[in-house]
Amino acid sequence: MISFLARRLGQAVIVMLVVTALSFVMFRFLGDPLVAILGVDSTEAQRQALRADLGLDRPFALQFLSYLGNIVQGDFGISYRLGRSVEAVLIERLPATVELAVSGMLIAIVIGVPAGVYTALNRRRFVSRVLLSISLFGISLPSFFMGVLLIWVFTVKLGWLPSFGRGATVDLGWWSTGLLSISGLKALIMPALTLAVFQIAMIMRLVRAEMLEVVRTDFIRFARARGLPARAVHYRHALRNTLIPVITIIGLQLGSIIAFAVITEAVFQWPGLGLLFLQSVAAADVTMMSAYLILIAALFVTINLCVDTLYLIIDPRLRGRSKNARS
Repeated sequence: MISFLARRLGQAVIVMLVVTALSFVMFRFLGDPLVAILGVDSTEAQRQALRADLGLDRPFALQFLSYLGNIVQGDFGISYRLGRSVEAVLIERLPATVELAVSGMLIAIVIGVPAGVYTALNRRRFVSRVLLSISLFGISLPSFFMGVLLIWVFTVKLGWLPSFGRGATVDLGWWSTGLLSISGLKALIMPALTLAVFQIAMIMRLVRAEMLEVVRTDFIRFARARGLPARAVHYRHALRNTLIPVITIIGLQLGSIIAFAVITEAVFQWPGLGLLFLQSVAAADVTMMSAYLILIAALFVTINLCVDTLYLIIDPRLRGRSKNARS
């Protein structure tokens, strides 16, 4: 297992080096940072002085090595739009996006997995057909339309929930959370549901397809022939073997939610990374966009590493294959 994790860590380092190089190319060739910082009315002397201060007059290779060294130390530079250090802004916005993404995914798991198991074990029941029809609707519905629909129902018509913002937050060290206040929880409900709708439908259909495949296998027939209760066969044996592809999708989708929740955060004006990225693109804030790219890549690499580790924990056969590969 140690060698397996070492190989994965090596691959992660390579991926991060490639992404860092791409972000540096973006920083180097997209727009002129001197104009962004000093403005279009700056003089040539001012630009040359700033160019020397930023190290932009040095050779390309030295600039990249300096950029890489700063990234390793957690220094992503200064935001052109906000005039603040990029890492400080990312740390400030990260809790909002993480809480939103995790809340949406938890809702999807709590609803999607049981619904998938139910529709697989009760294929011909009317409720199963209704759930499958609803899941098709959930997959087809655009997230922005779902958000607007929720706002129209719960804010405009019923007046129960706020339509924008994060509500009151509580600081726990550097982490600001809205989960400890009533207004924060109310503000979280609609954005989390907007993100969860598609995930519920996808997880439900995936669990259903995998369960139908597993219950037809020989070891499930053998378990039934041994006289094991149906509950033990379905949940202890079949569901456990169904979880491996489900964990893969959940892990990747969690990363996707955090990375690409731009539309949902824009609809609800949720002060997270997605809205920050959208504002940075509009303002051509290249330093912020580069840091966002590196952060999201690191997130996906970490999630993939966690998913691979869970593979080894859930399925002992994979540990055996890893030992055979070493030998």
